[in-house]
Parts: sequence; structure tokens; C-alpha cells
Amino acid sequence: MPEQKAQRLRRMCMLVFAVLSTVLLIACSGGTTPPAPSTHQNAVTPFILPTIAAAPLGITTGPDGNVWFTEKAGNAIGSITPQGKITEYPLPTPNAYPAGIAVGPDGNLWFTEIAGAIGNITPQGKVTEFPLTPISFPKAITKGPDGNMWFTEATGNVGSITPLGVITQHPLSTSLSVAESITAGPDGNLWFTDSATGAIGSITPAGSTKEYPLPTSTRQPEGIVAGSDGNVWFTENAGNAIGRITPQGTVKEFPIPTSKSGATGITAGPNGTVWFTETTTSQLGSITMQGKITESPLAAPNVSPVEIAAGAQGTLWFTESTTNQIGRFTPSK
Repeated sequence: MPEQKAQRLRRMCMLVFAVLSTVLLIACSGGTTPPAPSTHQNAVTPFILPTIAAAPLGITTGPDGNVWFTEKAGNAIGSITPQGKITEYPLPTPNAYPAGIAVGPDGNLWFTEIAGAIGNITPQGKVTEFPLTPISFPKAITKGPDGNMWFTEATGNVGSITPLGVITQHPLSTSLSVAESITAGPDGNLWFTDSATGAIGSITPAGSTKEYPLPTSTRQPEGIVAGSDGNVWFTENAGNAIGRITPQGTVKEFPIPTSKSGATGITAGPNGTVWFTETTTSQLGSITMQGKITESPLAAPNVSPVEIAAGAQGTLWFTESTTNQIGRFTPSK
């Protein structure tokens, strides 16, 4: 009887050894075992800016196939080719503090200057500036459905500027409003975030505004973009969530898995998804139109992605103000 137990024990040991050997052989030979989950860290390529402490901020894809960005502290507009070659164009006005940037209907890049102006730059680098009223603090900018550029002001206005430089400013209904980001919506209106009052606003091309308060006023909405589902999506920096609002004003919020992520920038990405930056956790996130969130850690823990834009061939490009870099991210297929 003891001998039978010993034989069974030996057979079990041989079986376990055979299974472990097979698993190791398959893993080492590239067999059919599933790969380990990817964190996309190898898909991130950083590009250091020539100007030290330039503090890149806004970013967009240009009509020339390059990615364009603002240098808030460097007082310049930059461009980077898909291969990573960087060119910087200094602004004529000192201490202009360029912030948001977007492609205009005229094929130029239009940008805001927090010091009080709207500017544009041709793909060849020629800059033109249009001064605003004092203490307007323009922030984000986007192309509107009316052929004009629309921008937000921290002092409670939403403005528009024609390709020839004629500016109109539309006061918001709430005097405490701080308009942050802006996007063209699927309904023919412009949609913006109001970080101070915790609301999402819309404005018609004729200048009629309406604001929709979030369920909690302290959510601090920031970035905003139109989704492929006919709704508008936005980040909640303090609420640690991604929000969705219908053209009729119905809001739904999707919590981000990582706490205190610092969600900021947002853009329409490949495959109908929306991508966003997590400034405080060194991650990029994506969300499907059904609300499923996936997070992708970046290669270095000290990277603080701010704004984000979709580039060519399914790439995402983002600004890193703290590390003075432009990052290129390629999601895995």
C-alpha cells in the first residue's frame, strides 16, 4: 500500500513537470499562449523642444500634415513633422502667452494669446495678430460652422473672429462664468465648458447662449469635443470623470478608474473613440461611445500630458508642459 501511494505521487510529479515544461516551451517558442497585457509604454515617443522651458500647451493637426502647438512660456508657435522634426516661430508680441490653437477655414492655424489677442500663422510661418479688448484672457479656439473662428474668454465671454479679423464678443448669462474649452457641435452650435460654475454651454452662430449645469457644480469641466455618436464629450478635472451631453442637454458621467487623474485635454481619436489626458497620473485614456474607459500609462512617471490631438495613421499627439516635450502615442491594434 505504501508503494502504491509512492507510485501515484511520482506520477503526479511527472505530470506537473510535463505540464510546466510544455507551458515554458510554448511561451519561449512564440506559441499560442496569450500575450501579457500591454501598457502601450513602448508606443510613446517623446520629442524635446529646442527652447528650454517653453511650456507647450495647445496642440492640433495642421492642413500640411504636421502637428502644430503653442509655446506658452516660449512665446512661439511650433510645428512638428510626423517624423519628429520641430520648427519654432517666435511671435512678434513679447509675452503674448499663446494658448489654444486650431485650423481655420483659410488653411491657416489660428491661436489665442492670453495677453489679449487672436493670431494666425500660415503653414509657412507668417504670423498676423488681432488685438482684443483689454483683460479678455482668451483661452481655447475652434473653427465654427459659420466659417469663423470661435474662442473662449476667462472673463465670461465667448468670441468669434472672421478670417479678415473682425471680432465679436458675446457675454455669457452668468457673470461668474469662466469659459474654458470650445468645440463645434453636431447640431450646428458651438459648445463650451464653464469651469467656474460647473456647466456645459452652447452658443448659436448668431450669439444666443444656453448653459446646462452639471449634477455637481464642483466637477470643473475643462476639455470638450464632438463625438462620433452625435453628442458632445468633455473632461471633468475635479470630478475625475468623462462627461457626455446630448444636443438636448442630457448629461451622463463616466467615472475614470484611476482616482485623481486630473483629466484635462480631449480629442476625437481613431475608431470612433474619444481620447483624453490624465495630467496628474501620467496616463492617456480612451472612452468608447458606450462609455467603456481604457487607460494607457506613459513611459515615464513624471510626464504630465495636457492637451491632445489626433494625428496621421492613428497616432495621438500631446503636449507635456512640465517635461518640455511633445509626445507621440501609437495605440496598439
